[in-house]
Amino acid sequence: MATIQSKDNKTIFFNYFKSLSQTPHRLRKRMLATWTPDQELNQVRLRSGADMKRKLKWYDLVALGVGGMLGVGVFVTTGPVARNHSGPSVFISYIIAGISALLSSLCYTEFSVQIPVAGGAFSYLRVTFGEFVGYFAGANILMEYVLSNAAVARSFTEYLCSAFGISDPNSWRVEVPGLLQGYNKLDFSAVALVLILTFCLCHSTKESSILNLIMTAFHIVFFGFIIIMGFCNGSVENLVKPTGLTPNGIRGVLDGAAIVYFSYIGYDSVSTLAEEIQNPPVTLPIAEKASYSMAFQRIGWRWAGNIVGAGASLGIVASLLVAMLGQARYLCVIGRARLVPSWLSKVHPSTGTPLNATLFLGLCTASIALFTDLDIVIEIISIGTLLVFYLVANALIYRKYVLTSKNPPFPTLSFLFLITSCAIGFSISWKLEQQWWGLPLFGGIIMVVTAFFQYTVPCLGPPSEWSVPFMPWPAAVSIFLNVFLMTTLKMLSFQRFAIWGLLITLFYVLYGVHSTFEAEEMGMGMAVNEVPNPSIQLTKLEV
Repeated sequence: MATIQSKDNKTIFFNYFKSLSQTPHRLRKRMLATWTPDQELNQVRLRSGADMKRKLKWYDLVALGVGGMLGVGVFVTTGPVARNHSGPSVFISYIIAGISALLSSLCYTEFSVQIPVAGGAFSYLRVTFGEFVGYFAGANILMEYVLSNAAVARSFTEYLCSAFGISDPNSWRVEVPGLLQGYNKLDFSAVALVLILTFCLCHSTKESSILNLIMTAFHIVFFGFIIIMGFCNGSVENLVKPTGLTPNGIRGVLDGAAIVYFSYIGYDSVSTLAEEIQNPPVTLPIAEKASYSMAFQRIGWRWAGNIVGAGASLGIVASLLVAMLGQARYLCVIGRARLVPSWLSKVHPSTGTPLNATLFLGLCTASIALFTDLDIVIEIISIGTLLVFYLVANALIYRKYVLTSKNPPFPTLSFLFLITSCAIGFSISWKLEQQWWGLPLFGGIIMVVTAFFQYTVPCLGPPSEWSVPFMPWPAAVSIFLNVFLMTTLKMLSFQRFAIWGLLITLFYVLYGVHSTFEAEEMGMGMAVNEVPNPSIQLTKLEV
């Protein structure tokens, strides 16, 4: 028995190293390989075994989107951004990020109507730009989900402490002296929350949606409470004193906008639920630490701080529930493409949920939530989100003007290259401070190039049931804003992102490309070879 096992292991290693020797050939075959929307909807989806159950209605999507954004945006990022970047003008940072997110959500909506599968940006980019771009975007959005969920879970502990009148959130954490700063406070409450939500999501998407609907309703009531109480004890002078509305200038406002951007990922989570929505073409288009609690406690309204802590805890649970829904469906569809082990793509026949992907990512999220503070991951989360939304905007223009309208690709690719280059030039001019002439120059070029492209390149093809209006302007502005906001982040964020990008590229070269090559290229060849006489078989089918 041991001899047989040894031979099997040797065979596995031999076959793997043989595959590695063919890596250049396989990369050429697979990196730009695309699927049609019909294949993505039917052939690829069958690899999960069972279908996800279409039980969600439009109001479920609205509640999931609102719950996903309010918890993170209002209660997690506001305090750190106001303290370190924007000051009282943090609301302007949210407006800027919101405009960019609105444009990105329009691009997402058109894709999700045409390709209603659970893969979100991964599927949209794979059918447009090929396997590697889709994989790279999918891996980055997964990283963003897992890290942000871990950070949000730790914020839950802080607000829960406030609800019980405890001013020091670290009193519920276990400090380990031997670990690095930022990783040395173990948060078992965050771990428990993530695991409980993981098991809820494994049970049923519809029931999880109902739970989110209830929590979001309470959350909106608490949000109204904050606004009313804030007006009762607020002062206009706080906007200008002691250091003014924008203590760090317009740069601080824009830096803050890039960081709070990940507050708006609720619509990305909604797009991953396309396989569980009834009538997607109609439904999808519709649809400081514990800073707020501390603010009320410091003005003597301890009771209000406790109420806000309880409300914020519910909001954070709702946002975490939505994000964990989205991350599992991303991994499920990436598993269907065979870019990760195929067992992650399986859908449980009874619950209609991606059980393995939900459990795996739940454990990953819980592990990170145990150790890692929000400040360590917040900027790398934003850079990954902005990059994916940048790619989706590019993909929408290319799909509409090349794949659908049957125009030559060169004019559209040239337009995308010019828009991106000018956005980078504008951002560099902004960074250098002295080169103000670059701002009107590059901004003007973007407007002229976009108008020229709109006039000279026709957007034809059959109209979809919903499409982004005034194309290519919304997608072009989205490209510009995503590039610009990315450049406002710190260099350390780019360094960490570069390491992550290298790791996922290495995984694709060592595993992903070989797995998909064997599943797609060799699989098709084997299917043909199994037919005794392929030409006779085809003739019979045609007859």
